[in-house]
Amino acid sequence: MRAEIIQVEHGYTATFERQFEASLEQVWAMLTDNEQLQLWFSELRVEKLEKGGFLSFNMGDGTFDNMTITDYQEGKILAFEWAEDEVRFEIEQEGSGTKLKLIEFISRFTPHTARDLAGWHVCLDVIEALLEGKSIEREKEWELEYPEYQRLVESMGVTFD
Repeated sequence: MRAEIIQVEHGYTATFERQFEASLEQVWAMLTDNEQLQLWFSELRVEKLEKGGFLSFNMGDGTFDNMTITDYQEGKILAFEWAEDEVRFEIEQEGSGTKLKLIEFISRFTPHTARDLAGWHVCLDVIEALLEGKSIEREKEWELEYPEYQRLVESMGVTFD
C-alpha cells in the first residue's frame, strides 16, 4: 500500500502503514538492531539508541551524516532527523502481528522527495519479505514504485524551478 500524503500546517506528511505477521520484538529489531537494519537499509546504522542519540548514514563517499534521534520509546517509537525533515516509526501489537506506521514529515517538496518516498516504500517491502523469509528485488521494486510516487507528489500541485 502506498503512502498517504497530506498537506499540514508546516509542510506535508507521508504516512505508510503496514501489518506484519511477526512479533513486535521482531519488527522492533528490524528498526534498531544493526545486524537486522543492514539487511534492509545498509547505509544506516544505530550509534546511540536513545532520545538525543543518533544514527549515522553512510554517504557512500567515505563520509557519514549523523541524524539525531528526536523521539524514542523502547519497543514503540523511533524518530530521527532526515535532512531537513523527520522520519518516525511507530509500532504496536495488533492481533497476532504487528502494525508499523512510518511517517515522514516533509517541510517542502524537492526534486528528490519522490525518490525518498519510493525508497521508504521499498524498504518496508524488504522488511516484510525478510520477516516472511522471502527475497525481493529491491531495484526492480523501486523502478515500479518511483513513477507512482512522482505522480503522487505532482498531484499535490508541486512544481520545481
